[in-house]
Amino acid sequence: MIYRILADLVVLFHFFWIVFLFIGGLWGRRHLSVRVFHISGLALAFIVQVFDFYCPLTYLEVYLREKANPARVYRSSFLAHYAEKLIYMNISHGLVVFFTILLCGANAFFYLRRPRKTN
Repeated sequence: MIYRILADLVVLFHFFWIVFLFIGGLWGRRHLSVRVFHISGLALAFIVQVFDFYCPLTYLEVYLREKANPARVYRSSFLAHYAEKLIYMNISHGLVVFFTILLCGANAFFYLRRPRKTN
């Protein structure tokens, strides 16, 4: 039971991590520590996608699910099951790499552009 709960928590954390990678620049633009963490996360996502690795959170989730019950087909809670559908979409690797590069480029533009001066 504890392994299933931990696996569900990993899935939810993974989901929020992905959300952070998409919108963390808004917060990171004003806070240096968040910016460093966000850019490091983007770099990790870039490396994971370009070299066709699995995210370390995926390995952790699979390990916890196998410890919970390797024979179960529907291995997660209702919420985690649908969060998994968003995280592990069935799209081509090339498209994922394209969107990862686009995400990194958009965030680089966001971080590197100069803020407008207001009067």
